[in-house]
Amino acid sequence: MISRRNSGFTLIELLVVIAIIAILIGLLLPAVQKVREAAARMRCGNNMKQLALACHSYHDRSGRLPPSIQLQPGVNRTVAGTNAFGPNWAVLILPDIEQAPLFETQATNIAAYMTNGNTAWNAVRTASIKTMLCPSDSGADIPWNGGAGNWARGNYACNAGGLHQSDGTGATSGVGYISSEGGVSPPNNNAPTDLGVPLGTLAGGLMCINFGSNFAQIPDGLSNTILLAEVRIGSLLGAQDSRGVWALGFPGASVISGNGWDCALPNTIEDNADDCEGCINDPVNGMGAWPGCPFQQATSRSKHMGGVQVALGDGSVRFVRNGVTRGNWFLMLSRNDGLTWTEN
Repeated sequence: MISRRNSGFTLIELLVVIAIIAILIGLLLPAVQKVREAAARMRCGNNMKQLALACHSYHDRSGRLPPSIQLQPGVNRTVAGTNAFGPNWAVLILPDIEQAPLFETQATNIAAYMTNGNTAWNAVRTASIKTMLCPSDSGADIPWNGGAGNWARGNYACNAGGLHQSDGTGATSGVGYISSEGGVSPPNNNAPTDLGVPLGTLAGGLMCINFGSNFAQIPDGLSNTILLAEVRIGSLLGAQDSRGVWALGFPGASVISGNGWDCALPNTIEDNADDCEGCINDPVNGMGAWPGCPFQQATSRSKHMGGVQVALGDGSVRFVRNGVTRGNWFLMLSRNDGLTWTEN
């Protein structure tokens, strides 16, 4: 009789195969994640490019960039709540990012805000706009519940410049966002020791409260000055966290301002860094904020590994690493510092 050996895997062979597969998957996953992030970063950069070109189109029509926000006299500059604040830069460029139908629903109210203070324009706030969202971030499905409620989220902010300093001498205010209102360029009279730029260096922004710079008012050059930067959505910390709201023209929501002081660098992990209405302090995860503060200052933040993407004034998109020096970050944000920043 001829004996036959049973075919098939032994238990040990099966376990070895499973182990090999697990190892291969373990080696493959990081590569897949890197590819996904590279694709997400590219889509994010394309979004920023579109938004920057839209700002240029606005400039072509009106002779200047859009303001970060329109605020009538007497309206609180640092509190949203139920205050009668006006449309921001993102609302004003809606026709330039293929959102003309949305803009037209409130075109009359948007145009009339500075005359009559009508806040009906903010009906556009509920629209989720793909161009406003970075695919690397999350939480876009949870709207901001402040103001009139149900504000859709976004990831891009204009550069309002300004300084958040205890000594406001020479500026209209020591509060970051207010310090550049109307196009004022506050000097750094009380600079941190590690800022590394001369005292008196100006910190003018490109899009500020009731002010949009024209290109002639950017002596440092369009290619040397940040126009737009990323911000992170704060909704996963709480619906009341106002960071990352596309139609809300305040720091952290769709504006960065006052950088170089408490908010020293992009993606800072400082405790109590951003000053934004309703924000929650989470420095460990790169979302430090001072709870209870109104809107005063906020820095650029993103979920991209190692840095943030910015759009310069000429429309080009650049990746700024977290390790940028405090001085170079300050100079990149000022339109009229008269100094040159360097790569690092």
